[in-house]
Amino acid sequence: MQTSIVKDIMVPLAEYAVIGEDASLYEAIIELKRAQENFSRKNSLHAHRAILVRNKSGRIIGKISQMDALKALEPKARNLISKTARRIGFSKNYLVSTHEQFRLWDIQIEHISNQARHILAKDAMYALTSGEYIDSEATLAAATHQLARGNHHSLLVTDKKKNVVGILRQVDVFTVVFSNIGPIQ
Repeated sequence: MQTSIVKDIMVPLAEYAVIGEDASLYEAIIELKRAQENFSRKNSLHAHRAILVRNKSGRIIGKISQMDALKALEPKARNLISKTARRIGFSKNYLVSTHEQFRLWDIQIEHISNQARHILAKDAMYALTSGEYIDSEATLAAATHQLARGNHHSLLVTDKKKNVVGILRQVDVFTVVFSNIGPIQ
C-alpha cells in the first residue's frame, strides 16, 4: 500500500475562496458561493465551507468559516467576545443569559444580514495559528494526527518556501482514511 501524502489530497489554493482582508463579509460570501459552484462541477461530495483571507502582501492570514460569518453578523457580539474566544463553545445557559442581557438578535434578520456589506473580512476572520499549517510532503498519518490533536477543520498546505499552496480539509482526510476500512455494509 502506497503512503498517501498531503499534496495528493489537498484542494489547490486556486480552487478555494480567497478574499482580501479589506473585502466586506458580503463579498466574502459571494466568493464562497462562486467557489462552491465551481468546485461542485468537479463532482466533489463536499462543498467548501470557509473563505481564506489574504493580507495586502498576499499572505493568507486567516479564514472565515460559515459559523464565523454568522457570529460576525450578531449585533454587539463583535465587541463582547474576542476573536479567539469566538472559537470556544459556550453553554446554553450562558448564551441564553447573554441574549437576554444584551438583546443581541432582537433586530430583524434582514437588517442584520445587510450589515454584511459593512463588516470587513479582517474583523470577521479567525486568525490562523502555527499549528494550522502542514507541509505538502507530509504523510496522511501526520495530517490526521495534526487535525485531530489540534481540533481543526482544515490545515493550510505549504510548499518548501512556506507559501500556501492549498488547503487540506478534514472531510477529505476522513473520506480517505475511512475508505481504507473497506466497504461499509
